[in-house]
Amino acid sequence: MQVEPKERIIVALDVDNLDKAKSLVESLAPHVGCFKVGLELLTAVGGPDVVEFIHSAGGQVFYDGKFDDIPNTVAGAAKAVAGLNVKMFNVHASAGIEAMMAAVTNKEQSLVLAVTVLTSLEENNAHLIFGGPSKAKVLQLARDAKLAGCDGIICSPQELELLGKQKELAGLMKITPGVRPEWASAGDQKRIMTPAEAIKAGATALVIGRPITKPPQEVGTPADAAKRIADEIQTAME
Repeated sequence: MQVEPKERIIVALDVDNLDKAKSLVESLAPHVGCFKVGLELLTAVGGPDVVEFIHSAGGQVFYDGKFDDIPNTVAGAAKAVAGLNVKMFNVHASAGIEAMMAAVTNKEQSLVLAVTVLTSLEENNAHLIFGGPSKAKVLQLARDAKLAGCDGIICSPQELELLGKQKELAGLMKITPGVRPEWASAGDQKRIMTPAEAIKAGATALVIGRPITKPPQEVGTPADAAKRIADEIQTAME
């Protein structure tokens, strides 16, 4: 079944209170597939309240809690967030296969995504943290995520082509931050692509924040930006 272009758009709600999120969620819910709520909003407001608010406004939630702990703790967190009926949540693949398996066991109807290497990391930093090239580490963590039964991974668009060539990773969703339309600035992301490039390279869905929530004046409203990106995705899918 063909997925509508708008369903491939995940909007990053990088705000610190519900008042700032309200107009964005209400205006964008008809035009995007999901809203990613991260540590800032989850900490400032509280996860259950944020999820309830977005659901009441007609949106679906990607709970970006990035669980990274011992398996027992990840299991408890996964059970709690799945109970909120979120569309998807994530766990750091570097927490290990057992921790990812614990999340999968307790996911209920939610999707579990494994975070590989953060898109803000330049190659030198990836070497310092992981002891090797970012692409090699992403591939290793993606294989671990598949083995653990995760539904998908979060990776840079730059790794999409490599991951797509690995037959053992077939069926694994690939969610990509670090996506910027040509009309938007790169911001603090280092390993980026345009929406069309990312979709053509094999991305399942795109996480996009400021280009939609704070678009350039000439683009128009956040809804205008989302529709423009959906059109770009549609073209890339044809």
